[in-house]
Amino acid sequence: MDSAHAKVQARHVSRKAYLYIRQSSLHQVVENTESTRRQYQLREQALRLGWSDEQIVVIDSDQGQSGASADREGFQRLVAEVGLGQAGIVMGLEVSRLARNSTDWHRLLEICALSETLILDEEGLYDPQHFNDRLLLGLKGTMSEAELHMIRARLQGGRLSKARRGELRTPLPLGFVYDDEGTVRRDPDRQVRETIDLFFRTFRHVGSALGTVKEFRRQGIAFPRHAGQGAWVRRGLVWGELDFPSALRMLKNPRYAGIYFYGASRQRLLPSGRWIKKSKPPEEWVAFFPDAHEGYITRAEYEENLRRLAENARAIGADHRRTPAREGPALLQGLAICGRCGRRMTVRYSQRTWGLVPIYYCWKKPGPVCQTIHGLSIDQAIGRLVLEMVAPMALEASLEAHAELERRFEEALRLHEQQVERIRYESEQARVRFVHVDPANRLVAATLEAEWNQKLKELAAAHEELERRRQQDARTLSAEKRSKILSLTTDFPKLWNDPKTPSRERKRMLRLLIEDVTLLRNNEVKVHVRFRGGATRSLTLPLPKRVTELRKTPPETVAAIDRLLDDHPADEVAEILNARGIRTATGVPFTEEIVDITKRNYGLEPRDQRLRQTGLKTLQQIAAALHIGHAKLNHWRETGQINLTAHRVGRQRFLYEMPADLPGGPGPTSSSNAPRAKS
Repeated sequence: MDSAHAKVQARHVSRKAYLYIRQSSLHQVVENTESTRRQYQLREQALRLGWSDEQIVVIDSDQGQSGASADREGFQRLVAEVGLGQAGIVMGLEVSRLARNSTDWHRLLEICALSETLILDEEGLYDPQHFNDRLLLGLKGTMSEAELHMIRARLQGGRLSKARRGELRTPLPLGFVYDDEGTVRRDPDRQVRETIDLFFRTFRHVGSALGTVKEFRRQGIAFPRHAGQGAWVRRGLVWGELDFPSALRMLKNPRYAGIYFYGASRQRLLPSGRWIKKSKPPEEWVAFFPDAHEGYITRAEYEENLRRLAENARAIGADHRRTPAREGPALLQGLAICGRCGRRMTVRYSQRTWGLVPIYYCWKKPGPVCQTIHGLSIDQAIGRLVLEMVAPMALEASLEAHAELERRFEEALRLHEQQVERIRYESEQARVRFVHVDPANRLVAATLEAEWNQKLKELAAAHEELERRRQQDARTLSAEKRSKILSLTTDFPKLWNDPKTPSRERKRMLRLLIEDVTLLRNNEVKVHVRFRGGATRSLTLPLPKRVTELRKTPPETVAAIDRLLDDHPADEVAEILNARGIRTATGVPFTEEIVDITKRNYGLEPRDQRLRQTGLKTLQQIAAALHIGHAKLNHWRETGQINLTAHRVGRQRFLYEMPADLPGGPGPTSSSNAPRAKS
């Protein structure tokens, strides 16, 4: 201690003494109390070296944290105080109490040397400014880190050895429990088992995890989850809504296929101090034992679920791989392949007066667009091909779909009934607890009474929900609707072309037959269809019409307008066309203005020119031919002295036939006293 006292200078004693206390786990905090007591006893060492009790600062906020972790709040505070020159000495029972990480330990040594701070452990006092002391402290830090590595290696080696034999017990996912012999069994709770079975069947039907979650929520089916973290000891279940992360975890967990596995992921420490977990390919797993225990699905179904999830995830990838069926009308969404570069084509929509028109395009950023094809005619051709291929099998497939619909309704109703039974049991348990409580203990009795009332409310709500579901299912599967469904199944084209059939369902039916469709646009569109099973079909379609062509009036309509203008003005022509059921290129009725525009666009001869060629004239021209004034001609018309046959050219516009009976006889006259002709 004489040498130790020699290292302690007045500048050290004038500053504070920091005592750092840590245990690696909460178990050690509770059980290894002697180690904690020894750490606190270092205060006496500081008192003997000359520090007063008020100068000693104890930092014990890192209890239960490993010395290898970088996010220890107490250790960070200690380093900050040393760096600010507030510490004269740092005390710890041993080096491993301060840090088991060489980086943190050597950083602390460097800061202590710069700030002239001493380090004290159970074996002695050290000055980091002295080379020998610093060398010894560095060796102790390296040995402490090596010790931690050896401890971890022994523990991990034992775990890996048991895992390679399939004997290591790991936390089980929802739906599995360990029996008394340590064997993995399916959950004895029937509602849990049937709910998980329904979950996997729904995913097979819907095809996406999010769609499965929506279907469970739409039907109001409760889903279980563990009440506490981990599944070593069953702490009970909590029933609520199914969420998307839980659905993904279940679909990706091999346990549900009866597979024992270990080492499917690796952890890596980021520079920020945060740990991330990354999945490893199956060939790198430590252990993989198929058929290790009873599962909910087969291994083939598990692999098919992973394949579907991978296809769904490709929708956000750079090459837009095959995607699940969406709501849009594009029939080949997720199936179209570019015939030039081989990438998946993406869908855009163009708004028309009659609805959305799909456009298939291929574009990889950065770069030009590979090709763009309007898909209306392509979808129609694929639809005709599907009807040709599927019509013989329509009845059998539709009947199976109807039976599947009935089974799904029955399963959902059974799960609701089981939920009612569960709540009834919990309500009865709450009643028993309330009945057996001492009435004089009002504090406990009031709480139990409130719990009983709450369970009764939940039971009533569950009964109402069950009855509502029964009535809804009865309406959905009434005899009348069943007959309508069966009548539709006899004619698949009606079902396919029915406007009430959702676009998503058409796409799902299409994916049962077609693997992909390759599109290539040149002077025409070539469509190569690859069916599931290897069969192929090729179609050649004309290029889709441009927007200007779609708005172009058909030649037969132009010819009809040309013929009608011989005998009718524009407004009458529009009425006649509408009466015949003829519409414009955009599907709207004809009007006088549209007829005039069509006449100008297609160079049709105006009606007044047609009539002038037959000899019809205006009133001014007739008055000039008769060598009379326009006013006198109007006077003769109004008094009936002359008959003029009028032909309407437009609104308030007329042409007239040259009169044969003139006042004073045929022929032109300029006499104002000519005899009047009878009208």
